[in-house]
Amino acid sequence: MSLRPDLSIIAGHVPSGARVLDVGCGDGMLMAALRDERGVDARGIEIDAANVAAAMARGLSVVQGDADTDLAGYPSGAFDYAILSQTLQTSARPACVLDELLRIGRYAFVSFPNFAHWRVRASLLWGGRMPVTRTLPEGWHDTPNIHHLTIDDFRAFLRERGIATQRSWFLAGDRLRGPAAANLWAEHAIFLISRA
Repeated sequence: MSLRPDLSIIAGHVPSGARVLDVGCGDGMLMAALRDERGVDARGIEIDAANVAAAMARGLSVVQGDADTDLAGYPSGAFDYAILSQTLQTSARPACVLDELLRIGRYAFVSFPNFAHWRVRASLLWGGRMPVTRTLPEGWHDTPNIHHLTIDDFRAFLRERGIATQRSWFLAGDRLRGPAAANLWAEHAIFLISRA
């Protein structure tokens, strides 16, 4: 099974046997990889009923729920890792969701598209329109993205809240790139965070 590049990075950094909650788990592809390749105890929460059914068909433990409202029901410290991949920007209350992730899990992986990538900037500057790219394929009227954050926005947010960055990865296309000027050159970011 071939994972999206951000999911592949996350999967490669979750230790064997860990307890994981994948928030916004989609069809469960990451959870299945973690279970099958790492022996991880993976659980999921997903808002879309069709994705919940697809994940359950893979034999995964997934419940239908909304990250904005349903994470409060999970006990503190119940997981080693909480994962929020490509979901933060779709959340109505991202600050609350991140607080809940770090309450539920000792560590949290967060991945998101970088809205400061040079193609996004060029589309706005030269075309005057919201971009449609390979990584942001929906038009402005059809996108689930309601919070347009950048890598620098996220770094500042973490500093303001006293949240520690354990590691970070930046993707340009499907390739890793260094942190230098990542806010301009990276299309996606993946952060491993924890309470300081």
